[in-house]
Formats: sequence, C-alpha cells, structure tokens
Amino acid sequence: MITKQILARKRDGKVLGADEIAFLVKGIADGGLTEGQVAAFAMAVCWRGMDAAECVALTDAMTHSGRVLDWRDLGKPVVDKHSTGGVGDKTSLMLAPILAAAGAAVPMISGRGLGHTGGTLDKLDAIPDYDTRPSLDRIRAAMAATGAAMVGQTDDLAPADKRLYAIRDTTATVESIPLITASILSKKLAAGLQGLVLDVKYGSGAFMADAAAARALAQSLVDVGSGAGLKLTALLTDMNEVLGDSAGNALEVREAVDYLTGRYREPRLDQVTRALAAEMLLLAGLVGDAAEAATRIDRLLASGAAAETFGRMVASLGGPHDFIEQAARHLPVAPIVRPVPPRIAGILVALDARQVGFAVLGLGGGRNAPADPIHYDVGLDRCAHIGDAVGPDRPLAFVHARTEAAAERAIAMLQAAAVIGGITPAERPLILERLES
Repeated sequence: MITKQILARKRDGKVLGADEIAFLVKGIADGGLTEGQVAAFAMAVCWRGMDAAECVALTDAMTHSGRVLDWRDLGKPVVDKHSTGGVGDKTSLMLAPILAAAGAAVPMISGRGLGHTGGTLDKLDAIPDYDTRPSLDRIRAAMAATGAAMVGQTDDLAPADKRLYAIRDTTATVESIPLITASILSKKLAAGLQGLVLDVKYGSGAFMADAAAARALAQSLVDVGSGAGLKLTALLTDMNEVLGDSAGNALEVREAVDYLTGRYREPRLDQVTRALAAEMLLLAGLVGDAAEAATRIDRLLASGAAAETFGRMVASLGGPHDFIEQAARHLPVAPIVRPVPPRIAGILVALDARQVGFAVLGLGGGRNAPADPIHYDVGLDRCAHIGDAVGPDRPLAFVHARTEAAAERAIAMLQAAAVIGGITPAERPLILERLES
C-alpha cells in the first residue's frame, strides 16, 4: 500500500477499507508515517469524517497496536469512566477510589490536557513523586493492593493513539467525532475493561458546544464500544461553567481531596460525581438499582473508605504516604493570588467557560505544544457559578499565578468571559440525557 494514495482517498471523502486503516495505524505506531502524514490523516478525518465501519476498524486497529491488558486474575469487575473534557472536571480523582473501595477494579488509563481542557494526568503530576508513567508491573501491584491505578499509557498500550493524541492537540483536529471515539475506546479496550461510563460534555467549555453534537458523539461511542463487546452508559452533562470551584492542576487535586474527606463538596460537582459513580456500580454489577447505588456511595464517602483508598493508591504509585492528611503541605502553591472583580456588580448570568480554560492555559497550567512545561501551582479557585451575585465582596474567582503580568492577563480574560446581569437565569439541567448500549 502507498500512504500518499490512502491519504488522498480520505482527503477526497472516500471510504477506507479496514486493511487501509490498519496499514495507516501501524505506520502511526511504529513511525512508518511521518508527523506530517499523521497530521494529514487527522485533518482528512476531521474534514471528511468516517462511517461506522471505518470508525470500528480504526478503534480496533488502535486497540491492537500494542498490548491488551487482562485483569481476570483479580476476580473483580473491571470498570472505568471517561470524560470528553471540560474546565475544572476532576471527577476521575473521586470516582476511581469510590469504585475501588466498593470492590471494583479500576485501571484508569488517563490522558493529558487537550486544548483548553485539563487532563487527569497533569493533575496527578502535581502530587510529588506520583508516577503517572509506571511500568506494567507497578500498575499491577497498585491494582492488587488498592483496586485502582490512575496512570498514563505505557509505551506498549495503544501506542498509535498516544502519537495521534499528541498531534491532534496541535493541529486543530481534537473535535473530530471519529478520532475522539477511536482515541477514547482504544485506550479503554486496551486496558481490559468490561464496562465503561462516559461523561460527554456539552456547552461553552466543552469540545462539543452544542448538545446535538455531544449527543452524536455519545451515540458514536456507545455504538462503536458495544460493537466491540463493551458494556457502556453515557451521560450528557452541562459544561457551561467551571465544574466545582477550581480549575488548575494542584488546585483541582486539593478540591478532590476536600471532596473525598467531606471537607467541602460543591453541589454541581457532587451531583455529577454521584451520578457517574452510580452508573459505574450498576455496570459492575455491585448494586441492583440506582437507590442501592446512592446508599453505597454515601457509605463509602461517609466512612472514609474512598478517601483511604485514594491515599493508598497515591502511595502505591510513589506519592506521599500521608497525602490525604497533608495534601496542603505536599501540593505546590503559586506565589501570587489575586481576586478577579467583575466589571460591574450583579448576577453572573453566563460564562464563556472555554475562555476560562484558556486563561488557565495562559497562566502556564497547560500546554500549547506537546513539549511545553506545565506549572502545576497555577489556576483558579473559589470560582463563582452561574446565578451567583458577584461584586466587590464576591469576586468571579481568585487567580493563582507566578507573575503579576500573568495574573493581570488572566483577570482580564475572566472579566471578558463573564456576562453580568440583573436577573437570575433559569436553572439548567446538569445531566441532560442518558444513553446505553
């Protein structure tokens, strides 16, 4: 096969055969395709799309571009969750320990930030000495000891996705439904899952701003995943504002610890976390219905079992043994903290959450290019939510920055992203829809 001819066929809107897709994926994984050719493939798919058979073939080829894990020796149901990305979305940090404490195995293969959204691995990298790229032996040891391991892709786990993922982030091809579908599912299938819950975001802070587009992505994920023999449930959730009270790596880890220990649980974050945890418990067969799931989650949080599991997972992957008790001491802190006053006093009636994400990126909390360093201490906390009264005594947020100039830029971006009015807006549904295979 000739790479240039296959790329030209997809560029022209032709349907590729499974053998052609497998050929391209092999070249992505082993370096046979140049970076320019991988970028051309990503752009052609983003522009021309893929039909269902192509998407299944792409997912299957990427899944089998490396090792496929097997957790049957643990004797536990193997489940996971994936979010399509949002601003302040830290639910994975709570869900993995909740499910592990309930008796599930959760091999959570996570990614780094894409575009304006944060990534779970970047958050975990804020924890001193936590190994987000451990060997498979260390992952297995953590799973055996705690039931959960939140880690990045090993070099031999869906390597085609790893390379394609990085290039998508810098070529404006993140939003492609076939590429998102294959990326998510190939990692999850390679991780050896039996069940997967999807949190598909829509709104100003999501990759899919429109609910209809988010629903199309959710349906694609459910259809392709079920075709591969995976049990799936998808929730469509609102991402028109920061989820929780913080956005930024160390700040989000701190909020997750506060959630697990019961120190504070922001209501919207709590609702989404509990809904996703309930779906995961149901897929795992650990509860019989939603009411039993809710009771089980209450007990795991109230007893401290979920928080303890998170602490043991952190320690098993190299982090501090007293992290839950001493998170504030272990996490990095930015030298400058500034309030963000609104331009006028009133009600926060709308927010461009994407610009909030870019404000965090501008502070150094994410990457513009794959090799860029990340400042884990920067970001936002105490964020106002839509419907809140803001003014001199209630800022839009507090900026955590490394320099005064960076703080000023972020303040200006947040002020521009906020719409202030005089009437409290109608309440929006946080969970719009549920889809299942």
